[in-house]
Amino acid sequence: MGLLTILKKMREKERELRLLVLGLDNAGKTTLLKRLNGEDVGGTSPTLGFNIKTLEHRGFQLHVWDVGGQSSLRSYWRNYFESTDGLVWVVDSSDHERLKLCARELKALLKEERLAGASLLVFANKQDLPGALPAGDIRQALELDSIRSPVTPDPPVTPA
Repeated sequence: MGLLTILKKMREKERELRLLVLGLDNAGKTTLLKRLNGEDVGGTSPTLGFNIKTLEHRGFQLHVWDVGGQSSLRSYWRNYFESTDGLVWVVDSSDHERLKLCARELKALLKEERLAGASLLVFANKQDLPGALPAGDIRQALELDSIRSPVTPDPPVTPA
């Protein structure tokens, strides 16, 4: 089931969704967003701050926030968590050296309370490059199979 399908089920009545695109620097977040929007990707430079695009898709408005991934900017990511419906985590499939850092940053994000309830899509980018890791290796390196949705505890029962 695709990310948009999950999000549509969550918000059938509302026609606007907020997506947050995050990942390490040079993962291809801005290029991904430009391609989705049908823009030229030539001359894309590192994002210092953020980009916002509103895309129309099947009657939905997708407000997509692309936030820079440099280490100096990651502490500011939390400023963008509020009201996020979906998180797109972009991974540079050819960056073997920083895959552990990528996994660590994703795990930290998944602990954020304000992202609870947001759907997650891990986008294995740059698959066309020589030496790119296949999706299964990325899944294993990021320990994606260990991710579980938080279970909301039942409210306490008070005796009558």
